[in-house]
Amino acid sequence: MDLLASGTWITDWLCGLPLIVLASVIHVIGLGVIELGVERGLRRAQRVRGYLATFVAVVGATVLSATALHAVGAAVWAGTYLWLGALPDERSAMLYSIGAMTTFGHASLHLSDRWQMLGALEALNGMLLFGLTTAFLYAIIRNVHAAMMGTRAISMEDAEEVRAIHPVGPMRQSRP
Repeated sequence: MDLLASGTWITDWLCGLPLIVLASVIHVIGLGVIELGVERGLRRAQRVRGYLATFVAVVGATVLSATALHAVGAAVWAGTYLWLGALPDERSAMLYSIGAMTTFGHASLHLSDRWQMLGALEALNGMLLFGLTTAFLYAIIRNVHAAMMGTRAISMEDAEEVRAIHPVGPMRQSRP
């Protein structure tokens, strides 16, 4: 059996795995850049007294930036679909790519039969990227809240130290 024949999926995997790595690396670098922007924004915001306005501005800008980052990942895949001739034009390629990445799909758009596994691999990549983004947004929201309240978010190392001292949790005084 010829593994590179057009009827096998090995070519999809050989094309899809580097795309997953590329899109993921771009995404992680982008999240790092967004984090630097959040830190810079919080330093400026310390002079402002409005907690809610600062929180909304920082989290809103972070969500907008993360959404743009997902569009960049989708564009990488869309460009590949065009290069392979799997979709006819830029609009269709981007629409298909965003649909695959979000696992939404689009009823009227399909990859050519030859490249259908590639679409499933993009959906897998999308799930990974959305997982990274979800964890990132959780950390940002937690850290923005802590910065605005004048505290710091507890690190995992600090939490482990607390558990080592108080294995069941913080000690509470009993009431008389």
